[in-house]
Amino acid sequence: MSKPAIHSDSTVISRHAPNWSAATLFTVTAVTTLLLLFYQTSLSTVAIWNRSETFAHGFLIFPISAYLIWSQRKEIALLTPQPDLRGLPILLLFGFGWLLAYLARVQVVQQYALVAMIPVLVWIILGLRVTRALMFPLGFLFFAVPVGEFLIPYMMEFTADFTVAALTLTGIPVYREGLFFTISSGQWSVVEGCSGLRYLIASLTLGCLYAYLTYRSTKRRIIFTVLSLIVPVIANGLRAYMIVMIAHLSDMKLALGVDHYIYGWVFFGLVMLLLFWIGSFWREDLPHAEGDKPAVAPPVNAAPIPVRSIALATLAAVGIAAVWPAYAAYLKSQVPLPAPIKLEAPASINGWQADPAQLSDWQPDYKGGDASLMQTYRKGSKAVSLYLGYYLHQREGALLVTSTNVIVRQKHPVWNNVGESKRAITANSEPLQIVQTKLRSPGQRLLVWNWNRIGDTYTVSAHFAKVLEAKARLLGQRDDAAAIILSSPYDGDLESSATVLQEFIGDMLPAIETSLKQAADRS
Repeated sequence: MSKPAIHSDSTVISRHAPNWSAATLFTVTAVTTLLLLFYQTSLSTVAIWNRSETFAHGFLIFPISAYLIWSQRKEIALLTPQPDLRGLPILLLFGFGWLLAYLARVQVVQQYALVAMIPVLVWIILGLRVTRALMFPLGFLFFAVPVGEFLIPYMMEFTADFTVAALTLTGIPVYREGLFFTISSGQWSVVEGCSGLRYLIASLTLGCLYAYLTYRSTKRRIIFTVLSLIVPVIANGLRAYMIVMIAHLSDMKLALGVDHYIYGWVFFGLVMLLLFWIGSFWREDLPHAEGDKPAVAPPVNAAPIPVRSIALATLAAVGIAAVWPAYAAYLKSQVPLPAPIKLEAPASINGWQADPAQLSDWQPDYKGGDASLMQTYRKGSKAVSLYLGYYLHQREGALLVTSTNVIVRQKHPVWNNVGESKRAITANSEPLQIVQTKLRSPGQRLLVWNWNRIGDTYTVSAHFAKVLEAKARLLGQRDDAAAIILSSPYDGDLESSATVLQEFIGDMLPAIETSLKQAADRS
């Protein structure tokens, strides 16, 4: 009887060792093919890594994951790869999720769906035991998805709250209006770069990796990960306060230019070093005495896995994955080419008269529409400006619900957003939720109400709008959409302006709907 081979590291390997060479080759090939099949989603992810410092760490995620898998090669070699077709329905589900996100043009969900397919491919080709053993390296791939920009408004608000509260506690009088605040030495505003999102993402990514490598208990890993979420948020508030105080105490000579960012990153780096140093007191990454090696149980004798079984599982998985980009390409071919759209200004009714003079020099920053107009209406002393942005067939570069379409862009040279909230109004005798925004310029203030019209449905919810869009495209229905934005001047009495806007909606909404329907019918 032949004896099992013994390696130099005393790890016993069965003479019937699993066919890991073939299994690894098929797995790598399947993952590579997946990324090529969904090449548009893959390229969109890399493009964001390339243009945004916040997500530049994405270039390191796949190499780190590969290294983590390589570092576990001895433990993984003791497992038997076993194709598991139970993962095919899950792959089918994630593929369909990608399709819905593609139809709704929600890029981040497409990217998440694509990354989620990778662990499922590993499950199908190598089996559930191997996938569980590689849970963290495979889960770490989700950090490659550039997500988090939806947190920016909330983090900006928190930073402003924290800074103003800290200044007040310091004894410095502060006048605040939205994200803008004034102290005796100068004026400040919290912009997107001050939100602290890049600190949060960097901290969470490093914190999860540190927790995995340093601790073995789930409890300690969770605690450290939670701290890596909380600490950067608090640290960013302290950073903002510190910068304002440095500028204030230096008579606005320091912390205003490049050093503004240098101070921020230096402070963040010190905070992270402190967090990791404190976390090192409870480290569990050295469980064995120096010079000892962990005991490794010999594998159970198993017959070599037929290459044919691995190949068939790989083909089945790749075949199911390929269905979705193919169907997406078919649906894209059915979308009509852009055509000229004529959008007429709503008729003057119920006492409102169109006025060729513009109410102000402001207009919303909406791009890619098939047609748009901005028209002022007056009724006695009341004045309202109406903006309509119409999107007949939404497509890349011509989307209504997107982060690039805003009431006013950050750092606008004239107009500033000094407050935004949801508000319930009445439209067509039914309740309607709209977004209310207060704008200011050196010489004027505007109250702005806006909402979207997806098909025949009104909504201010971006998520609901995307669901409606995906449904319409999937079922071959019309997917036109429109932005409806009203503005009226106000001084100190905000509610008087709100009353004017509500009256305008009650009188003019039927004419607005007629104008949008005519634009759709003429296309």
